[in-house]
Amino acid sequence: MIDVKHIAKLARFGLTEKEEEKFKKELSAILDFVAKLNEIDTKNIEPTAQVTGTINVFGNDETNLICEDKQIKEDILKNAPAKEGRYFKVKRVLE
Repeated sequence: MIDVKHIAKLARFGLTEKEEEKFKKELSAILDFVAKLNEIDTKNIEPTAQVTGTINVFGNDETNLICEDKQIKEDILKNAPAKEGRYFKVKRVLE
């Protein structure tokens, strides 16, 4: 049996009785699903992190001129929180 009160206490959550009942049902469903997964015979299956064979693909950073009207471009850049030259400046996505 799932002790939702104990789990909530460990996570420092305060739960109402209604929430306790809801989470009890949800956690039971999750554990039932995991139990079904544990029944599957995986002896002849190689461990993998993904199954599609897809790898990370990085593209080159490119810029495209969408608008030729200089005034429109300037108006758009006025709203930029940060800019560098004629471009929006954004935080780096990848390190």
